[in-house]
Amino acid sequence: MQIIISVWDFFQNQVLGMKWLNALIGSGLSALGLDTASRIGASIQFFIYDMIKIIVLLSVLIFIISYIQSYFPPERTKKMLSRVHGVPANILSALLGTVTPFCSCSSIPLFIGFTNAGLPLSVTFSFLISSPLVDLGALVLLMSVFGAKIAIAYVIVGLVLAVVGGTVIEKLKLEKYVEQYIKTGSNVNIESLELTKKDRLNYAKDQMLATVKKVYLYVVIGVGIGALIHNWIPVEVIQNILGENNPFSVLLATVVGIPMYADIFGTIPIAEALYAKGVGAGTILSFMMAVTALSLPSIIMLRKAVKPKLLGVFVGIVAVGIIIIGYTFNSFSYLLV
Repeated sequence: MQIIISVWDFFQNQVLGMKWLNALIGSGLSALGLDTASRIGASIQFFIYDMIKIIVLLSVLIFIISYIQSYFPPERTKKMLSRVHGVPANILSALLGTVTPFCSCSSIPLFIGFTNAGLPLSVTFSFLISSPLVDLGALVLLMSVFGAKIAIAYVIVGLVLAVVGGTVIEKLKLEKYVEQYIKTGSNVNIESLELTKKDRLNYAKDQMLATVKKVYLYVVIGVGIGALIHNWIPVEVIQNILGENNPFSVLLATVVGIPMYADIFGTIPIAEALYAKGVGAGTILSFMMAVTALSLPSIIMLRKAVKPKLLGVFVGIVAVGIIIIGYTFNSFSYLLV
C-alpha cells in the first residue's frame, strides 16, 4: 500500500504538479542573479513555472480530449441524447459535456443546436451547465493543485449540479420561454463522415492549437493575478476577505466570479494562489464555478436564445447550486485532505 501511495505522490507532484520544473526554474533564476526569495523574484518564478505547467498540461489534455471528442460529433451526440428520456437523459447529457472542452460562450451554439433539434430543454441545459464547468482536462489540472480527492469531488458535484439544474428546469415547464426562431430554425441532420485514425489525430492537433490560441491570454492574466496574490497580498488580508472567519466568503466569491469571463484553465492559477494563502476549498471552487458557468458574456449570449424568465431561472438555479456547493465543501473539506 505504501508503494502505491508513493507512486501516486510522485505522479501528482512531479508529473501533474511538475515540482521539478519549479525547482529548475528557481535554480536558473538564481544562476542569473535573481533572488527568488524576494517578492519580485518569487513572482517571476511563479509566473514562468505556472505558465509553462498549465500550457503544457493544457496542450496534452486538449489533444487527448479532442481525439475522444472526434467520436462524438454533434449529430451523433443528438442521436444518443434522443434515445433516452428523463433523468437518465440529463445524466448522459452532463457526461457528454465532460468531453467538450468549451468555455461557457462556446457551449451556447451547441445548446442552440440541440434545442433546435427538438431535444428536451432539461437535456440541453444539463449540457450547457456541464460543458464549461466539468471536463477531463479540468479534472487533471485540479488534481495538480488540490489533489485527487478535491478534484474528483469537484467533478462529481459539477455533474450533480448539471443534472439537478436540468431536472428542475424540466419540472418548471419553461419551454415557451425559448425564443421562437430557435425552435423553428432549420436543422440539418447530416451523418458525419467516418474518420480515419490520421483524420482524428489531425483533428485533435487542430483543436489543441485552436484552444490554446483562444485561452492563452486568459491563462496569462490568471497566472499574473495568481502571482500577485501569491507574493504581494498579505495572508491576513486574504483571510479577512475570503477566510473561514467570514461567513459570506462563498457568497462574495460567487458574486465576484459571475461578471468575469474565462474558462476553467484561466482560473486555476488564481485558485492555486488562493489555496496557498489558506482560503477554503469551497470558496475557491465557488469562484471558479461562477466564472466558468455564469460569465457575463455567456449570459448576454444566452439571452439571444431564451427569454428573460428562463434566463433568470437558469442563472438562479446555477448560482444557488454553486453557493450550496461552496459552503458544503468548506464544512466538510477536512474529509478531502
